[in-house]
Amino acid sequence: MKEQTEIGKLKEGRYIVIEEEPCRILGIATSKPGKHGAAKSRIDAVGIFDGVKRSIVQPVSAKVYVPIVERKSGQVITISGTTAQMMDMKDYTTFEIPIPEDKTAMVEVGKEITYIESMGKRKID
Repeated sequence: MKEQTEIGKLKEGRYIVIEEEPCRILGIATSKPGKHGAAKSRIDAVGIFDGVKRSIVQPVSAKVYVPIVERKSGQVITISGTTAQMMDMKDYTTFEIPIPEDKTAMVEVGKEITYIESMGKRKID
């Protein structure tokens, strides 16, 4: 899910959708309005799920989408290779999620782990 907002209302550390990928904003540079145009804003961001750096340049009054990012907790049911089967602690749905290399030590069967969900994608936090 995503909602619409103006570029002028965004801040560093918040989220934005660039190229249909939810991203965390790293920096915002706003130029002054020129003789014939409006102020422009350059937003540098990094993808939450893929880690790719992206940037956009648009007028401050332009509308962009902001993803709804939720932090949830789930219990690890089974582990097979680099994927874990988890069960959400609120609605008890089960799903598979890849385990990042730096998080393999903390993922154990029966343990409760927090994860991020946004726009139909999930990632261990």
